[in-house]
Amino acid sequence: MNNSKIKVFGIVGGDKRQLFLAKSISDSCFDVILGGFEKLTSVGALTICDIKTAIFESDAVIFPIPSVRTDRSINTPFSDKNVILSDEEIDELKKKPVFVSMRDKFIRAYPQLENACIYDYAAKEEFAVLNALPTAEGALECAMNRFEGTIAKSRCLVVGYGRIGKLLARSLDALGAKVTVAARNEKDFAYISALGYAKTDTRRLKSARGYDIVFNTVPAMIFDKNLLMNTDRNTLIIDLASAPGGVDFEAARNFKLDAVRALSLPGKCAPKTAGEIIKTTIFNIIEEVYR
Repeated sequence: MNNSKIKVFGIVGGDKRQLFLAKSISDSCFDVILGGFEKLTSVGALTICDIKTAIFESDAVIFPIPSVRTDRSINTPFSDKNVILSDEEIDELKKKPVFVSMRDKFIRAYPQLENACIYDYAAKEEFAVLNALPTAEGALECAMNRFEGTIAKSRCLVVGYGRIGKLLARSLDALGAKVTVAARNEKDFAYISALGYAKTDTRRLKSARGYDIVFNTVPAMIFDKNLLMNTDRNTLIIDLASAPGGVDFEAARNFKLDAVRALSLPGKCAPKTAGEIIKTTIFNIIEEVYR
């Protein structure tokens, strides 16, 4: 990225992804200010300050994933403070490019910024594609930690054949699992068959018996009470879908099923890669806007 208008990035809140994002941006010869990381005593050459300073002393501001909590406060796991942006901070944000995840949710929390230069990096296609790999690897790590057998020779069902489902099925197959993929269209069925996986139709999924591990990637209620009733009690269910998710966890508890909600896996399992993906996406947006 080569843009003379932006020399200092303010990174406000977030988890380890934002720390690696900050390092990656710093390595590209930009100044970085971290706001909302009071629990940390040192992050190398990076500057730690309060959120207000990070907003006022930067040329562009980056908010985390997710950017805001349900109470409108900024997502700051490395701080004990519950920060809601002040009118003064909101006015300052109107003067510069702001990068967020889940823009609609951010604007609902701060409608005064509706007409500001707010860019949703998490909505970009390259972000979703690049994040699919650490998500798939994180799903495998989750399965290895909770499943008492080996992935090799285990019977796995992957529900959904989007970006994550494709990579996850391939990884499971490479580890020697017996892979079945649930999909909904003929094109996906053709690819699934060509790659040697078993297939089933998600729309006709009435039973999930005969599987050791089930991975759901579809953000719709696939594993409702009726389907969970027809799932083996010793099956591990890992829900990777974004809100509202695809598993009725209350029903799963009632049926004594081992069901896991595995969200934000890139940040938990591969924060370095996840931070670099955020940087790549944001720099691409800046190139598009200022070229």
